[in-house]
Amino acid sequence: MPILINLELCFNKNIMKNSIKVIILVLFVSLLSNCKKNQTGGNASVSGTVSHHTKAIANARVYIKFNSSEFPGDDYTKYDTYVDADSEGKYKISLYKGTYYLYAKGYDLDIPAPYIVKGGLSVSVRTNEKVQKDLAVTED
Repeated sequence: MPILINLELCFNKNIMKNSIKVIILVLFVSLLSNCKKNQTGGNASVSGTVSHHTKAIANARVYIKFNSSEFPGDDYTKYDTYVDADSEGKYKISLYKGTYYLYAKGYDLDIPAPYIVKGGLSVSVRTNEKVQKDLAVTED
């Protein structure tokens, strides 16, 4: 009988140890998933004006590449999301902390056809930080 009791006690201890390990693992994974980085929708923001020289570029599109400090290229499919500037060329993006590449493209009808102006910059934001970055665009 004592051998049976010892086996049950040992078995119960192993179950308890494994249960604790599973609980710790679940807590760790849930903490990691709550640490958002390089996404839109956070408490930090980047805002500014898209401009060609001193002229604001109305309705320019600002493409956003997550986790990047280098120009990914002109192909808009390489970007993760975008926002459109307003009629005064102003844009604002709510983000989580991280590093982003912003690339703006718009039209300036005061230059020769095809009127396209574009340009970009890298920006890093911390949690709850409000960053002001004007985006200068140029013709090809």
